[in-house]
Amino acid sequence: MAQQGAAGVATAVAESVQYQGRKASRQGSEQRRQQILDAAMRIIVRDGVRGVRHRAVAAEAGVPLSATTYYFKDIEDLLTDTFAQYVERSAAYMAKLWENTEVLLRQLIAKGDGSPGARAQLADEVAKMGAEYVQRQLHNRRDFLMAEQAFRQEALLCPRLAELVRLHAQILLRGTCQLLQVVGSRQPQQDAIVLTAIIEQMEYQGLLDAAQPQAEAQMLAILTRYLHLVLASA
Repeated sequence: MAQQGAAGVATAVAESVQYQGRKASRQGSEQRRQQILDAAMRIIVRDGVRGVRHRAVAAEAGVPLSATTYYFKDIEDLLTDTFAQYVERSAAYMAKLWENTEVLLRQLIAKGDGSPGARAQLADEVAKMGAEYVQRQLHNRRDFLMAEQAFRQEALLCPRLAELVRLHAQILLRGTCQLLQVVGSRQPQQDAIVLTAIIEQMEYQGLLDAAQPQAEAQMLAILTRYLHLVLASA
């Protein structure tokens, strides 16, 4: 993952994903395998990981039962490849987001003069970006967040899945570290660990509480306080 920039980190994660199930040999076979993985993901979002069974996935995908057992010898392979696909897609999505965010941050820095007031304004803007990111996740990618929580729980029992969960965590952690370095954090790695923990907790709380009237304002206030602490010492 030696590529430059936060977008490069996400791209490197996508390229490092390994699948466990049987590989498709023809385009039609790949389409069927894709149908099975997409069906498994829908079941996870709707019923949780424990709802994933060969028969249930085959019915959801509209394929014969023999198709699921052909590509995936057991449920662990099916779950692992379903999350591997999620990690791959999430990395591609985040690569574009990081790239755009990094451009915006550099533009904001260029407008400032490095004074305490300018850094405070930068902290406000970064906090606003963070709050908007969490809100987009909750409103536009809610199903993905639900699946992510289910996979994290299952990873406690499944070592292969745990490795993918750790890989997925690197997308947010290392991208955040890069962006904090861009804005001038003196300890970007440590600051990124705290910031990603805050964001992940906000996502979980948002899923748990749904639409709370005060949630957005509270989220922005927390992120603003933290970014001011980070950038004030920079």
